[in-house]
Amino acid sequence: MLPWFEPLVRSLRTGLVVGLVVGLASVGFVPTAQGQELACTVQLDKSQLSGSDYGYLDELPQRIEEYMNARNWTDDQYQSFERIACSIQIIIEEAPSLSTFDARLIVSSRRPIYETAQSTVVLRVNDANWEFEYSRGTSLNFDLDQYNPLTSTLDFYAYLLLGYDYDTFSELGGTPHFEQAREIADRAKGTGDPGWSSVSSQRNRLQLINELLSQRHQPLRRAYYQYHLNGLDQFVNEPEQARERVLSALESLREVNRNVSDSYALSLFFSAKYEELAAVFEGGDARDQAYNLLTQVDPSHSSEYNRLVQ
Repeated sequence: MLPWFEPLVRSLRTGLVVGLVVGLASVGFVPTAQGQELACTVQLDKSQLSGSDYGYLDELPQRIEEYMNARNWTDDQYQSFERIACSIQIIIEEAPSLSTFDARLIVSSRRPIYETAQSTVVLRVNDANWEFEYSRGTSLNFDLDQYNPLTSTLDFYAYLLLGYDYDTFSELGGTPHFEQAREIADRAKGTGDPGWSSVSSQRNRLQLINELLSQRHQPLRRAYYQYHLNGLDQFVNEPEQARERVLSALESLREVNRNVSDSYALSLFFSAKYEELAAVFEGGDARDQAYNLLTQVDPSHSSEYNRLVQ
């Protein structure tokens, strides 16, 4: 990637793109604006279903990819290389009928690390409670005002992915997208479909989005910005300073850990980051301090953090 393109990738989600476009125009080049924010790949596993009646499900991954990737989910303009890399894995666990399915969803997204060829996992959600209907050739229609077990769940995760990504580029920048996701969840919670209420699962979509928009979880969301933009993105040029900023971001999570019992959003942060956190601090001056903090706020991954003091 050309060096003057790299700031454009980071600035698009922060509203600074206008200044960069003006700068590019001064040298005779203005990139063509496009839409479509997501670059989503979809995999489907139907191996738990028996018989040949479900062969038509093989068309579903492509249908979902088209649904996720061909739409403008925001009013912002994206270049093709700026699209959010994400994936959806659908594991069909049961088929009560030929067109209704109980499934597990694994949704994840990645973000590039500035001045490197590497990327970092931003979000990984394992959603065990998805019931939907799909028949051969069914059209996937976008309609935020009408609840549909299949497309409304896809809409929810599209806005969730956007919210998380925007939060890594500007402080609380994902709020409008999280609010849109909560509108979808609020409409869905009265349907009785699993995945939207605590009746079916203590950790559900409505709980997650309510946490992300709560005041008590703002330190976590600010930590995403500090961790990514001021930490990982600066690691190549200022490794020790970047570690200090990551440590500062983690310090702010003490408050969330103390004030929120069994936070779903906090657990998602560490499930995506625990291996990376150990790698960031390994060999650094702050490794002992990082070990003490990480084993306190994320004891479930202590075995990984032990490498910091070995």
